[in-house]
Amino acid sequence: MSRARAHGSPRGGNHPAAGALLALSMVVAALLGLHAPGARAAGEASAAASSGAGLGAPAEPTPASSGEASAASGNAPAASDTAPAASGAPAAAGPLVRGLAPMPGGAPVPERWRSPGAVEGDGGPSPVVFPPQRLTIRFNHRLHVRSLGVPCTGCHERARTSRSARDSLLPPATRCDACHLTDHRDLSEVTGEPEHHAAACVFCHVGYRPEDGNRVARMSVPPPRLRFSHAAHGARNIGCRQCHGEVQELELATRDQLPRMRGCLACHGQQGPARGDAPAACVTCHLAEASGRMKTSFAEGRLVPPAWLHGAGHGPDWIERHRAVAAADGTLCATCHQERECAECHDGRVRPRRVHPNDFLSSHPVAARQNDPRCTSCHRTQSFCLGCHQRAGVTLSGPDAAFAGRGRFHPPPREWTDPPRGAGHHAWEAQRNLDACVSCHTERDCAGCHASREVGGRGAGSGGAFGQGSNPHPVGFRSRCRVALRKNARPCLVCHDPRDARLEACR
Repeated sequence: MSRARAHGSPRGGNHPAAGALLALSMVVAALLGLHAPGARAAGEASAAASSGAGLGAPAEPTPASSGEASAASGNAPAASDTAPAASGAPAAAGPLVRGLAPMPGGAPVPERWRSPGAVEGDGGPSPVVFPPQRLTIRFNHRLHVRSLGVPCTGCHERARTSRSARDSLLPPATRCDACHLTDHRDLSEVTGEPEHHAAACVFCHVGYRPEDGNRVARMSVPPPRLRFSHAAHGARNIGCRQCHGEVQELELATRDQLPRMRGCLACHGQQGPARGDAPAACVTCHLAEASGRMKTSFAEGRLVPPAWLHGAGHGPDWIERHRAVAAADGTLCATCHQERECAECHDGRVRPRRVHPNDFLSSHPVAARQNDPRCTSCHRTQSFCLGCHQRAGVTLSGPDAAFAGRGRFHPPPREWTDPPRGAGHHAWEAQRNLDACVSCHTERDCAGCHASREVGGRGAGSGGAFGQGSNPHPVGFRSRCRVALRKNARPCLVCHDPRDARLEACR
């Protein structure tokens, strides 16, 4: 490709107003500081626009990188890392220092200009959600938006209709042609206005050298690991600044201006009618597995909740704190985890020793009576508890010889079952924690003693069976038995036949 070839010929025809456009663009560039301060005088800008003399050799800045080392600016890019661009334009004057970082000279971005939800020292958005980028373009958003009046959608036009986070919203190279006097219609043979320094490859492409010809360093902007529709948000009058911050105040926009989940929850985390139709489920935005649970494993790492989200940060102390978070909001855990993951630790297969204290074998009866922690959240009473008790001989059933060396499981009858009711009577224990009773006993065990002898109770004198035939109903129950029967007849039918005259009296 000839370096003297003009933008307008031979494909686009001659431009009658090329001279006027060239002069105007050079004056704007001079006033807005796109090249070194030494070339900003009006007289020098006018001379440069007409002749291109005195522009000097530009410096070779390094590509901006988000989280990884930038490519060396002094080396020509490899063929596998490059893409075509123009080379037929003169070099710009002095070092090109603007548009290489968000702020001039690499100054920190004021917190009020960052994306909503960003906090000082947060290190940017999650590298798992927004993988690191490699930016090889020099661009000044402040110049284009605030000074030249170009709206966001003037370049990012596809944001109006994009319904997938995988859509590339970067403007095509042809969008730059009208102002920069370049022609990117054929990327294998890009041309530029020879007399216009803003048409030179090095003006926008970081690290470009004249000997690179028609190739420039390739830019890498991986798609985010999200489900997102720009069109849906735009239709609800949500502007660019509500997610990306004050990009119009910055020069180069990096991945630090990408949204933060804390900012998203300003709408999606509202309660009740205030949230409108913004769903609050995690998989509304996060990718999901076929099972419906959130996908957490990616090539960049594992996605874990931040510390500010209900205190669910998976830090070094998470093994100690997770019980309180899970107890407060189990649905939050279920977004990513299956119940079997909890069971692997809590049912003994992994058996972390810190679930219970070291002396829990001897102290667990007290915890079981108080039901704290709730035993049935991990253990099955009729298999785990009863099986262990039977093996140890501490049970109501099993060989009588087991009691000889180990003693009784329950206190003596005078304290446990006989009237009057004392502090250790089984009635109080059952009311305190019925789960402890049903770990060994079935409902029939209770009814066998409490049912009256006339309706099947195993009271004294009933063929040698044990029990007292105690009436389970309190004093005055007859006056309110109709309400109890109508509310739930099942407990009544444990003892009474459906045709029992006593039930008829309560109907």
